[in-house]
Amino acid sequence: MSIPAVHAMKSLIPKTKVKLETVYAVVGSDEAEVKHVATELAQKLVPAEAGDFGLEVIDGVADNIDQATGRIRSAIEALQTLPFFGSTKVVWLKNANFLGDDAKARSAGVQSALEELSALIDSGVGNGVTLLISATEVDKRRSFYKTLLKRAELQVFDRLDSARAGWEEEASEIVLTRAKKRRLEFDEAALELFVLLTGGDTRQIDNELEKIDTFLWKDRTVPVELVRELVPLSRAGVIFELSNALSARNLELALTLVRRLLEQGESAVGILLAAIVPTIRNLLLAKDLMEQHGIRRPHSPFQFIAAMNRLPAKATEHLPRKKDGSINAYGLAIAAQHANQFDSSKLIEAMRASLDANVKLVTTQLDHELILTEVVVKLLRDKE
Repeated sequence: MSIPAVHAMKSLIPKTKVKLETVYAVVGSDEAEVKHVATELAQKLVPAEAGDFGLEVIDGVADNIDQATGRIRSAIEALQTLPFFGSTKVVWLKNANFLGDDAKARSAGVQSALEELSALIDSGVGNGVTLLISATEVDKRRSFYKTLLKRAELQVFDRLDSARAGWEEEASEIVLTRAKKRRLEFDEAALELFVLLTGGDTRQIDNELEKIDTFLWKDRTVPVELVRELVPLSRAGVIFELSNALSARNLELALTLVRRLLEQGESAVGILLAAIVPTIRNLLLAKDLMEQHGIRRPHSPFQFIAAMNRLPAKATEHLPRKKDGSINAYGLAIAAQHANQFDSSKLIEAMRASLDANVKLVTTQLDHELILTEVVVKLLRDKE
């Protein structure tokens, strides 16, 4: 097909259904990723021959309503101004903080200015001019967002919600994708720990991968020991490590981590209820599911999660839930990898010991580390 024929076909498409290639938007709650992608996109959109005149940046950070309306009108004025010397230019409304749901964004003045900008986007921003908008807080119910959805090349980057089921798998994919660009290869345990310590935060993921990349130099394999050494161990990380040590029957490491948590100011009751009891419970539940439904010991957490998802609802209705009502599948899946190392009777005995320890911690003056040590030893002592 000839080029004139292609242009003729494009002209026949209704205007309301065409996404204008001269409008781009990068939005979402993942601030680091939005800024990174928007910066790369701006560099890509500005023609090399345009030089310093090819990019006009309008600071979208406004402290009040007047500033916000002023920034929007500055963007409109920039879009209506022809590029210098008949070339092309990109107008970047950068880090706009008036597209969310705060008082400033809801104000009549800001909404009126955004309606003007929407009308301009709808009618076309003009030849040789490209609009780029970046923002981390966007109210997706507003008409302006719907205009972007309809007219712009829109990219949305939202932070992972670690309270939502399945976040670990999504975070693992992010880590693996970024590690691949650096030719880094995580072993399974290292990936699990790295995901938990970084929590799906892309800024921290990039920072920690940079550290690991620099440390390894020519070696490309990332072991779990290196993750422990280089990635900051938060409270959540220590609790995760304690849970892993208990599941792996590593008595020495488990007692060391209990002591570290106490030294960091964590309460003994908190350690018991946040790490020890959930680990014992998950081992019991995972072992029961595997025995009752013939599930084999998984090689990775996601194998067990997939097997759980195939079970009827009645088989999983007793399992612990997250705040959103979904099953805390990842914790059960990790437990399933180690459940074969425990007898059900010993797990039940350890659960009773945990209940007794809870009472002692609340009602007696006994040494807290000693009380927790007794529970850990009872769980991990050699099988008789």
